[in-house]
Parts: sequence; C-alpha cells; structure tokens
Amino acid sequence: MTDGPTYGFDTLQIHAGARPDPATGARQTPIYQTTAYVFRDADHAAALFNLQEVGYIYSRLTNPTIAVLQERIATLEGGAGAVCCSSGHAAQIMALFPLMQPGCNVVASTRLYGGTVTQFGQTIKRFGWSATFVDFDDPDAVAAAIDENTRAVFCESIANPGGYVTDIRSIADVTDAAGIPLIVDNTSATPYLCRPFEHGAALIVHSTTKYLTGNGTVMGGCVVDSGTFDWSANDKFPSLSQPEPAYHGLKFHETFGPLAFTFHGIAVGLRDLGMTMNPQAAHYTLMGIETLSLRMQRHVQNAETVAAWLEADPRVDYVTYAGLPSSPYYERAKALYPKGAGGLFTFAVKGGYDACVKLVNSLEIFSHVANLGDARSLVIHAASTTHRQLTAEQQEAAGAGPNVVRVSIGIEDSDDLIRDLDQALSLACS
Repeated sequence: MTDGPTYGFDTLQIHAGARPDPATGARQTPIYQTTAYVFRDADHAAALFNLQEVGYIYSRLTNPTIAVLQERIATLEGGAGAVCCSSGHAAQIMALFPLMQPGCNVVASTRLYGGTVTQFGQTIKRFGWSATFVDFDDPDAVAAAIDENTRAVFCESIANPGGYVTDIRSIADVTDAAGIPLIVDNTSATPYLCRPFEHGAALIVHSTTKYLTGNGTVMGGCVVDSGTFDWSANDKFPSLSQPEPAYHGLKFHETFGPLAFTFHGIAVGLRDLGMTMNPQAAHYTLMGIETLSLRMQRHVQNAETVAAWLEADPRVDYVTYAGLPSSPYYERAKALYPKGAGGLFTFAVKGGYDACVKLVNSLEIFSHVANLGDARSLVIHAASTTHRQLTAEQQEAAGAGPNVVRVSIGIEDSDDLIRDLDQALSLACS
C-alpha cells in the first residue's frame, strides 16, 4: 500500500504488503514455489550478496510470498520490519541469536508455554546461554534478576496456558533502565488485541501457527522489530553494532538503522540457522490473517461466555480467564486489551488429575490437541502433555498444575460448547 491515509486494522489485515502480481495481475498473492531467482547480470548478483541492493537470491533467505507476510505482520504490529521462519520456537531462537553470546543470559517470565520454559531452561545451555525465570507481576524482581550479562527480557502478552496478562509497560520501564530489549511473545493476544510496541517492547515474536493462521494447517513463526531500539548505545550487542566479518566489516546498525535487526535476521540468521518458512505456509497464513479481527472478536465473545459459565459451575474450582471480573488481572486486561482478553484460559476441575483426564476423554466438540488459536475449540491437560517436562513447582508457577485443563475457545456456537463441557464434567466428576 502506498503512503497516504492511515488505514484501519481491518483494511490492513487484507491489503498490507500485497499488490497485484506484476506478471499476471493475480489479485491473491501467488505461491512462489521456487528455490532460486535469476540475476540480471553478475553485478546485480554481487550487489545482492554484498547487501548493497535488496532483492531475491535464494528462498532460504527471501521469497516473494513470505515477503508479503512479513510486511503484513510488521504493519499490523506497528513495526519497522519482520522475519518469518519455520515455527514459533524458531522465532524465539531467531530473536535471541543477534543478542546473545556464550556467557549471556535472558530473564524470562515464569508464566510461559512449557516448551519455551524447556527451550530456555535447558536447550539454550548448549549455546552457552542461560535463563533466569522470574514472576513478572513483580517488576522489582525482574530488575533484580538483570545483571551485566543479561541481553534480553522475555515474556508473553497473554500467557499460555493460564491467560495471565503481563503489564508490558512496567516491564519495559525496567528494560529501558537496563539498556536491553524487551521481547514479547504476542501469539495469544495477536496485534488485534494488543500491540506490544505501543507499551515499550523492542521485539515481538509470534507462533504464526496459532491465531494468525487460525485454521490449524501450517507451522510458522515471526520476529518483528520495532525499529526503535538503539543497538549502538552500549557495547552489549556487537553483532548489530560492530563490524560483521562475513560482510567485509559492514555494521548492521550503522548501515540499516531501524531495519538493522531485520536485515541481520535474514542475512545472518536465516543464512546460517536455516529456519526457513516455506511459501505455501506463508500463503495459508496470509489467507488466515485476512479474517483475524473477525475471528478474534468471536474468540473473545465465546471465551467470556464459556468462562462465566464454568466459574459458576460447582464442579469447577476456579477459572483463570482475565476477562472475568473476579480475575486479579481484570482491570489490567481492560486497560491494556480493551477489545478483550483473548480466547485462552484454564480451569481447575474438582477431582484433580484423574478428573481432568476423564474430562478431556469425554469431550466431543473440543479437540484434544497440542495447539491453540484454531477456529475449532481445543483442550489439553497441560501437566501431562505440553508442560510434562517441567518440575511440579514449574508447572504450578506456569499455571499448569495437575488439576488444571487448558482450553482454547473457538468460534463455534457458545451454547454447543457449554453443552459439551457440561456432559464431560458430569462424566469426569461422577
């Protein structure tokens, strides 16, 4: 789209980044299913490889279908640029890769998806990195956990599995004072409900597998750069501020300014890590984003209805949905996410672990899968699946105790969802 009027979210989710195909006039973005691209001549090829000209070289790095998706997500988040990759987990490594060196650490929220806790708590140790987990409801504790080797702070806007809402602005104040970036996983909220850059985040990651695609068909991830962080303010980020040997001493921040992180993600991250999104996945995600606002409105409406019904049911101990007035996060959610608190939450079943297993096995409309953000309603018992690798203490801190079931509320008829939960609770608690 050209410079000019400021367009609304509903318009941008359809049009941002997309133009009619110059070769055919095709209105929908084509799937450019190709590995490589013909150079005009030898000088053109050299300019592309030297980062002196922007263009297409090889689909591990750049692809026209994926480029449209990157521009669309960056536009919806209000960012300067974005890099798409193969999964949400890949996006997390891609976000940390330019920032970290052996001996460096990231300060992360205790309320994270279980796979992220494992990735940060175990796997990144193989890179010589480490993570410190802190309760992000206590900004002073976050500040105390930051040391001279901390290179980033990481949280989720709406935390998986419990739907807890992070006060992004208060954490951003801490990271600003420390001179390090705040990375926010905005998967559960999506830019329709929350735009973390407006609250002080420097980087955003997404599992595009979830709400952005919305149909449970393809994997994908994305890192979005705000373009506002000063990578040269100190000596903590040499990959971005200092000469890059692989590009004859080019300094990414000096050369590319607000797009430094994005260009590094492509020219170094995708080049060497190879976590590439495939163009067909990008195509499915682009089609999904076209209805994002409509779907999120229905996710929120249904979640509010189902959560209120569950909270009133005597077979349920508690519900964690931040859209309920009883939630300790209710006022925060209203202030930060006025369009709603998302479609993800947990509830505790009286009868504990065994009752949760019976409930999951008895549901008919809800699909028992390790995913969220689908148009379909989904359910999982996190303690025995997604958070199984964690200790009992970590499970409780993450809101995934043995008596807890996570639901991702879809866009079906809410009365049907309630009837399904009612019959399953009757079997589970009998």
